[in-house]
Amino acid sequence: MDAVTAPGTVAERFAARRRAWEEEQLSPLAARSYPARRAVAEEDCALRTPLQRDRDRIVHCKAFRRLKHKTQVFVAPEGDHYRTRMTHTLEVTQIARTVARALALNEDLVEAIGLGHDLGHPPFGHIGEAVLDACLAERFGGGFRHFEHSLRVVDVLEPTPSRDRVARAAGLNLCDDVRDGILCHSGRAPQPVTMEGRIVRIVDRVAYINHDIDDALRAGVIDESELPAAAIAVLGSTGSTRIDALVHDLVETSEDIADIAQGERAGAAMTELRAFMFERVYLGAEARREHSRIDRVIRTLFEHYASDPALVPDGGGAPGAGHAQRVTDYIAGMTDRYAVRAFQALSVPASFAL
Repeated sequence: MDAVTAPGTVAERFAARRRAWEEEQLSPLAARSYPARRAVAEEDCALRTPLQRDRDRIVHCKAFRRLKHKTQVFVAPEGDHYRTRMTHTLEVTQIARTVARALALNEDLVEAIGLGHDLGHPPFGHIGEAVLDACLAERFGGGFRHFEHSLRVVDVLEPTPSRDRVARAAGLNLCDDVRDGILCHSGRAPQPVTMEGRIVRIVDRVAYINHDIDDALRAGVIDESELPAAAIAVLGSTGSTRIDALVHDLVETSEDIADIAQGERAGAAMTELRAFMFERVYLGAEARREHSRIDRVIRTLFEHYASDPALVPDGGGAPGAGHAQRVTDYIAGMTDRYAVRAFQALSVPASFAL
């Protein structure tokens, strides 16, 4: 048998076996892998479910690879152990899969959403997002939200990797449930339609609050004794203990109410930790010092590219878009280091460059 030209026994049975497994093992509340609901219909893979295929498309796209050089909280930290947008994405996905497995929900859907949820983040983390949003509002009357741009990345900016290119105009041509989960992972967006999307929405906060505490402690921005005592008493004194407590609470509470939600006590403790992090870390003195520098970099790049459509390289990734969108696409797609190099090229005389 030539498996390249003809399906083998495994391929012939895969979809039927997977459908049967999901009906037997998954909760009635779980999203199903079949049928695939895509903007452009395409033939299913014989060895992967549609959701597994979406996962692979996300992992293999250029926007995903760029996450390793995008800020999570600390810009260009000196040390190999600080989180990046890539490691944050992997931590969210791992925790979310644990929750989905415990609740008999669709792990493949959770994984695809988790891996794709932050593809639209601009350079320099949430500070970069705020500056780009302000620039667009001031010059074009628009705005920028990373969760909306994450959907644009998978819908428009990344080309479909299919061999026949039938759906190139539909970006990665992901399934509707994956797209909804990516768009709605933020608390500023509507509630996701699937239970799996709601898991990622909550777990995103569980992950970033706790790993950002870890990074802030490592950087000396905060001291362990300063963490809110009441929240620590509820959730635990270490990041791993707190995540474990929050996962157990999320699973048990969700099982009881047939939805995805945190218990009142654990949820309040996490909210207290989040408020502390915003006050002391995300909007604290260190962040404010970086904010002015990041503002200068983003604004310099924005004003340069906004001044003339011809200055946006390669059409900004979407030649058919308007000028404001092309500028947005180009800057949002930059890594931190690329943005710095572009800024230096515009701001530093060539003879002075090191």
